[in-house]
Amino acid sequence: MAKAIRFFGLNTGAKIPSVGLGTWQSEPGLVGAAVATAVKVGYRHIDCAQAYGNEKEIGAVFKKLFEDGIVKREDLFITSKLWCADQAPEDVPEAMKRTLQDLQLDYVDLYLIHWPARLKKGSVGVQAVDLLPTDIPSTWRAMEALYDSGKARAIGVCNFSSKKLGDLLEVARIPPAVNQVECHPSWNQSKLREFCKAKGVHLSAWSPLGSPGTTWMKGNVLTHPVLTEVAEKLGKTTAQVALRWGLQMGHSVLPKSTNEARIKQNFDVFDWSIPDELFAKFSEIKQTRLVVGDWYIHETYGEYRKPEDIWGDDGY
Repeated sequence: MAKAIRFFGLNTGAKIPSVGLGTWQSEPGLVGAAVATAVKVGYRHIDCAQAYGNEKEIGAVFKKLFEDGIVKREDLFITSKLWCADQAPEDVPEAMKRTLQDLQLDYVDLYLIHWPARLKKGSVGVQAVDLLPTDIPSTWRAMEALYDSGKARAIGVCNFSSKKLGDLLEVARIPPAVNQVECHPSWNQSKLREFCKAKGVHLSAWSPLGSPGTTWMKGNVLTHPVLTEVAEKLGKTTAQVALRWGLQMGHSVLPKSTNEARIKQNFDVFDWSIPDELFAKFSEIKQTRLVVGDWYIHETYGEYRKPEDIWGDDGY
């Protein structure tokens, strides 16, 4: 009998559902329906962010789901993220206030620093001229205050390298519960994974399918021969295989879809497993990071001059 792996433990004592619905690049008008479908299918983890520009629509859906008795608030695990333009300590509580208003919630289960990069307050998009040096320790103290207030039941980071996470752990009063990063069979985050495990920080995967619908990300994660072979042998889709691989590796996965059939398929990963002899084949996959964060790299502005400045020894 396959081990279901429906939850992972966090260092706060809470449990994070192993499969969540990602909402990045989910178009307005579609994202609400996707969230409603996902919750009705059984998803209990919804991954949001202010920068995605769709939290108001998602909030209206949460309100209706609660009012209709489809699900209770305490049964959902809802994540949001602090955008780069709100990293000044005085701006952090205001950003959280906007997110809670938009999502129509009293608290989020997890609040994350979206990138280890900072932009001028009020900047639109990511322009090099708006890049500023970060002060992560100060931003983190403001995040800790949100945790203390109960508005964020857990706090964490996104896109932090082992080095950046280590630096934060040295100064944090409350250690980050989660590091949400790009992770899929073609970028398995082996170094960062070991570091997170050693430090009790849960690794969560955005783009666990390699974002196949994103044209500027030149990934072909789901067409890799290893995935197609394993999928054929198990009678599953390559997406299901990629997600189940993640669960068996020990991290939560956040597949994004607005397609009802795929939302259902992506949740069908609990009552089967990839056997050891097939799981071993994943080590043959050449590793390539799809998102390097080029938009934060500039010869003059900000603090990053080259990819190594962001990712350190974790590679790219």
